[in-house]
Amino acid sequence: MVAVRRATAPLLLAGALLLTGCSDDAPAAPAPAPVVTTTTASPTPSSPTPSPSPSPSPSSSATPPAAAGKVVVLDPGHNGGNGAHPAEINRPVPAGRGQTKPCNTTGTATNAGYPEHAFTFDVAQRVGKALADKGIRVVYTRQDDTGVGPCVDRRAAIGNDANADAVVSIHADGSEAAGANGFHVAYSSPPLNAAQGAPSTRLAQTLRDTMRTNGFSAANYIGTDGLSARADLGGLNLSTRPAALVECGNMRNATEAARMTSADGRQRFASAIAAAIEAYLAS
Repeated sequence: MVAVRRATAPLLLAGALLLTGCSDDAPAAPAPAPVVTTTTASPTPSSPTPSPSPSPSPSSSATPPAAAGKVVVLDPGHNGGNGAHPAEINRPVPAGRGQTKPCNTTGTATNAGYPEHAFTFDVAQRVGKALADKGIRVVYTRQDDTGVGPCVDRRAAIGNDANADAVVSIHADGSEAAGANGFHVAYSSPPLNAAQGAPSTRLAQTLRDTMRTNGFSAANYIGTDGLSARADLGGLNLSTRPAALVECGNMRNATEAARMTSADGRQRFASAIAAAIEAYLAS
C-alpha cells in the first residue's frame, strides 16, 4: 500500500512509532538482503512402452508448462522489523523520476491489529510454491518476516539483477474512507523504459482480469476499473523488468479484513495471483 493514499492512525510496535501506509517500497535493509530462490524441475518423461513392432511405440511424457524455466520475482510488502528501526526505514533512497523516498514504511494493519507485512509474506510464499510447482524459478525480495529491508531501490534491483520475466509486488491497502473496498493493480506511468510500457501494462491487466475471474471486486475508491497508473512508486519507477503492484484489498474494511486474516482467504488471493502470473508468462 502506498503511504500517500491515506493517513492512518499511528501504531505502536516495540516502543517505536510506526509509519502507517502501504508502499510499493518493499521492506529494506541498509545492506542488501540475500535473495532466496526456489526452483522446481520440469516433470520427467516416463520410459517408452515396449512394442513388438520394429519401431518402438512413442514414449509417454508429461508436457512441461508453457511458463517453465521463466523467472518471477515476488516482492512481499514491508517487513516485520521495520517498526523497531525508524532511522533505517526513514532514510531517503532513490525512487526514480528524480525523486527520493523513505527506504520503506511499516505498512498498515486491520483494525484488530493483523499487519500487512505478515499478510503479504504469507501470500507471497503461497504464490511462490504454486509457481515453483510449475517449473518457474521464484526469487523473493525478502526471506522472512522479522527483518528490516530491503529498501525500495534494492527491491527493484533484485528484479533487475534476476532478469525477471515478471516482478509482482504484493500489498494490502489501509484506506479509512467510508465503504472503501476492493483490489487494484498499480503500474508505472508514464513509462520510463520499454519494460514499463506494454509489458508492464499487460501484466497489470492480466492481474486485474484474473483477480476478477476469481471473485474479487475492483476497488471502489482508487484507480479506474481496477487499474492505477502511478508515477510515484519507487519499486516500479526503478524497474527495468515488467512489473506491477497488486493491492489485494482494504485491510480497514471488515469483510476484507476477515478474508485476509484467514488461511483460506490468503490462499484465495495467492491462487488468483499465481494464475495471473502463469497466464502472463504463457501469453
